[in-house]
Amino acid sequence: MIVCSDVLLFDRPNGRLGMGRKKRGAEVGKIQGYGGKLAPGETLAQCAIRELMEEAGVRAKEQNLWYVAYLTFEFPHKPEWSQVVHVFRLEHWEGEPQETEEMAPVWCDLQALPYPEMWDDARYWMPRVLEGRKVRMRFVYGKDNQTVAQAEHEEWPS
Repeated sequence: MIVCSDVLLFDRPNGRLGMGRKKRGAEVGKIQGYGGKLAPGETLAQCAIRELMEEAGVRAKEQNLWYVAYLTFEFPHKPEWSQVVHVFRLEHWEGEPQETEEMAPVWCDLQALPYPEMWDDARYWMPRVLEGRKVRMRFVYGKDNQTVAQAEHEEWPS
C-alpha cells in the first residue's frame, strides 16, 4: 500500500485552513491538504515538508509539525489508489502558499469547510482534527471510487 504524508495549514488567528485544489492526477479539482508519497529513506515529517514546498512553495520546520491523523484508504475497485496517509497540522510556516503545477492554494473558513469539493472521507475525520483530537480511521470507497461505503474509527493508541 502507498504511504503518504499530508499537511494542513492552520491559520487560527484568521480562522482559516490552508489547503490546495489539485490541478492534475486522480484528484483533479478536489480540495485537500498538501502532500504526497513517501520517498525512499525519507521520514514522514521530511516527506510532509518536501511536499509542502513542492506543492505550495511554503517552508516549514519539523518541530512545528503536529501529527493529527492516521488514515487508511481502501479502493477495492481501483486498488492502485489504496493508501495510508499520515496527516500533520502546521501552525507556523514561512511564506504564503503559491500556485504550482500541482496545486492552487485555497483558504477555507474553519467554520465552513467545502466538504462537497473534498474527498468524501474528509467529512468524517476533519471535524475531529479541527476539534484538536488525533484520529485513526479506515475508509473503504464504493464502486464509484468517490463515495465512502464504510468508515471505521479506531481508538488512538496510547
